[in-house]
Amino acid sequence: MSTVRESVEVRVPLHTAYDQWTQFTEFPRFMEGVDQVTQVDDRHNHWATSIAGVRREFDTEIVDQLPDERIAWRTTSGDVQQQGLVTFESVDEDHTRVNLAMVFEPTGMAEKAADMTGTLDRRVKGDLRRFKDFIEQRGEAEGGWRGRISPG
Repeated sequence: MSTVRESVEVRVPLHTAYDQWTQFTEFPRFMEGVDQVTQVDDRHNHWATSIAGVRREFDTEIVDQLPDERIAWRTTSGDVQQQGLVTFESVDEDHTRVNLAMVFEPTGMAEKAADMTGTLDRRVKGDLRRFKDFIEQRGEAEGGWRGRISPG
C-alpha cells in the first residue's frame, strides 16, 4: 500500500470549498485522468479514469461526511483499491486549507512504476492546484450537498 498526502490553500471561504468538493461529477474538470464520475446516490459514485493509457472503472462509497469538515471514502469494487480523506480547515473568513490523504494499492506495471517514481504524488498535487484555480476563478460553488453520512 502507498500513501499520498497533499494540501492546498484556496482563496474562498470554507463552505465554498467544501460545497464545490461535494460536486463529484465536476471532478473531471480539474482532476487529470478522471474521465467521468457518476453519482449513483448520496453515498456511492462510479468512476472512469484513464491514467498512463490504462483505463480503469471502479465504485466508491462515502463512509464519513461531515459538512465543512471532512469526506472519507473507500473503493467497493472495480480495478482500483483505495481509501481517502479530504478535510477542510478555515484559515480565515476568505481562505481554506484543503488536505487530502489517500492510501492505495498500485496494480499493474504502469501504476507501480508511477508510484515508485513519484508520478502519483505529483498528479495529486496537480489536481489540488487545479482545484484551487477552478474554485478561485469561479469564486462560488456550483452546488453543494450538506448532508451527514455517519461511519459504520
